Amino acid sequence: MPSNRGRRRRFGAVRQLTSGRWQARYRDPATGLLRPAPYTFTTKTDADLWLTTTEAEIIKGTFLDPSAGKITVAEWGKRWFDSASPHLKRRTATLYAGLIRLWINPRVGGYELSAVRPIHVKEWLAGLQKVGLSASRTRTAYRVLSQIFASAVDNDLIAVTPCRGIKLPRLPETEPHILSTREVERLISNLNRPHDLLVKLLAYAGLRIGEAFALRRKDVDLVNGLIWVDEALAEDAGQLFFDTPKSHQKRPLTLPAYLVRELQDHLTARVPDAPESLLFLGRTGRPLRYNSWRRTHFDKAVNRAGLKDVTPQDLRATHASQVADRHGVMAAAKRLGHSNASVTTRHYARSRDGQDAEIAKELNADHERAKRARARKAKEAGDVARTLHEEKGDAPEFGDQGG
Repeated sequence: MPSNRGRRRRFGAVRQLTSGRWQARYRDPATGLLRPAPYTFTTKTDADLWLTTTEAEIIKGTFLDPSAGKITVAEWGKRWFDSASPHLKRRTATLYAGLIRLWINPRVGGYELSAVRPIHVKEWLAGLQKVGLSASRTRTAYRVLSQIFASAVDNDLIAVTPCRGIKLPRLPETEPHILSTREVERLISNLNRPHDLLVKLLAYAGLRIGEAFALRRKDVDLVNGLIWVDEALAEDAGQLFFDTPKSHQKRPLTLPAYLVRELQDHLTARVPDAPESLLFLGRTGRPLRYNSWRRTHFDKAVNRAGLKDVTPQDLRATHASQVADRHGVMAAAKRLGHSNASVTTRHYARSRDGQDAEIAKELNADHERAKRARARKAKEAGDVARTLHEEKGDAPEFGDQGG
């Protein structure tokens, strides 16, 4: 058998170190420079095998620079956030930055990307739950971490993400409070103008509270009886700012005729003629702040109406449920500005208390109506049969009977 001793390798090189271990070196496909493998080997055969595998990966285009994954989670997380934040809503960007600063970097930020395994992610999640971080915050923190690692995979820093096979904490089941029309009207009757009109827009147009706060004169189309929802008023670190709606989509909403008339009266009496004028302002003439508005107006009206645990979001859920019940989930999704109807059913479309009993009552009424209809048809069929018998002379004549 011919000996391979002294024959030069076609790809890379192998040499024995003074320690007795073997080092493999390869040509970096990006720079052409000779680079060492990320670790040394016990035998020359192992070093040769690593070079053969590396050459095959380079040829197939699946090779990843072993040193690329040595960047830390914190370093790559910053690069990911800097590139992603311009596309995030302001409050989302603030939330993500806080999660990275408080819960990701202090715990896993020092790890090299290539060193993180699924078990590390599971331990990290368990630690967040152990210190009492809510299920919602924990899930959002995991979503941020998984996006950081997904970006590392996309940029060929690591082959696979460690955020896989992870079981997240379950969110608590929270059901919206679906109000009856009578309860909605009772709530509205306990509000002063123009806050009663504002709440009507939540209950009968399904607006988010921030969308209602951001309505301007130019958004009201009295001729066609609709409003355009294209802004939302939000608050971040105590500062108010106008942003696009949650779905980023501008949507028209057709209103009931009586609500259009009330809006017309409100525009005439209370809103300046400038197109950018807000429909609803605080006492100081500034945009409304959610917490202050709830404390001063909404919550007091809830108590006066004899209701409990009702939020502005419940009015949107009530509207969604009414529309879904009468016109289908797709109609409700469109009205609420959801691109996916599953969001509507998951968060909003619910039956109100007592509705199940009403459904059973209506089903029973349907059954009774059908039963009466069948009896009526049977009677009519019997009457027709008797008439036919009489016309054919089949019925016995009284004169033929003996006396």
